[in-house]
Amino acid sequence: MFWNATKIPDQRGRTAVVTGANGGLGLETARQLAAKGAHIVMAVRNQQKASAAVDEIRRTAPDASLELVASDLASQASVHAAAERILGAHQRIDMLINNAGVMAISETKTVDGFEMQFGVDHLGHWTLTALLMPALLRTEGARVVTVTSTAHHAGRAVDPANPHLEGRYTPWRAYSQAKLANFHFGLGLQREFDKAGVDTVSLIAHPGLSNTDLQAVSVQESGGGLSQRLSLLAARRTGMSPANGVLSQLRAATDPTAKGGEFYGPLLVNNGPPVRKPILRRIGMGTAIAKLWEVSERETGVSITVSTPAHK
Repeated sequence: MFWNATKIPDQRGRTAVVTGANGGLGLETARQLAAKGAHIVMAVRNQQKASAAVDEIRRTAPDASLELVASDLASQASVHAAAERILGAHQRIDMLINNAGVMAISETKTVDGFEMQFGVDHLGHWTLTALLMPALLRTEGARVVTVTSTAHHAGRAVDPANPHLEGRYTPWRAYSQAKLANFHFGLGLQREFDKAGVDTVSLIAHPGLSNTDLQAVSVQESGGGLSQRLSLLAARRTGMSPANGVLSQLRAATDPTAKGGEFYGPLLVNNGPPVRKPILRRIGMGTAIAKLWEVSERETGVSITVSTPAHK
């Protein structure tokens, strides 16, 4: 039988940080993990929407252990403040699920001047992951799951000379670049864990075509572009429900047989149950990952440091 939510092991005593947990796949991630007993740190931008998400989760899981932390991935200062608050409350983190993102929006900038899709989907998560690293390393078998998309296949590796696509921006080009950055980040992070000899692991997942609010926001934020409207139509007509679309990232986060560096996605490319997917290693991938590290450190001023903690 294919993997499904009933196969999620007991999560009591475990802590999961989920970005974008106030809607779509993030909400479903929080719901399923909370139902299995995990304490969920919901790292979200829209606090009003987050409060509604808490109420929704508790309608089906009255005893859910939920904690709201304000975190706007489009602001490095907000990410720093969120990480400080999380670390102040939690010495150990079992799962960090880098789920939040924006898709195919019109060209705009974060408060730090980053191209919005690269800034939110990758750079915000880069900084959050780096800052939460001490708690992850203190936790036996902790996992970082980064959510990418099939769009990563169309992406070009980040160019250190123009990471924000100045003069070259199109909504889907930027989205594909950001999703390839997510893919490279997940693989590069596992390399760092391997080099350090720690048992923390990094995995990648993609949800396929899922009918969430991501497409609707894309239409709204792009001014109703044709390709965005077609994406929304496809998601509504043929996309998986959030409860099914979320299974790939849940499997990456909880399946005891999953290993660092693995990639999970739907069986039939954009639909179907979650399975381990092959990683297509393009020529120059190692160089692309190194450039992503260079750009991420330069733009955020934050480095990812992986070392064996003195006390676990």
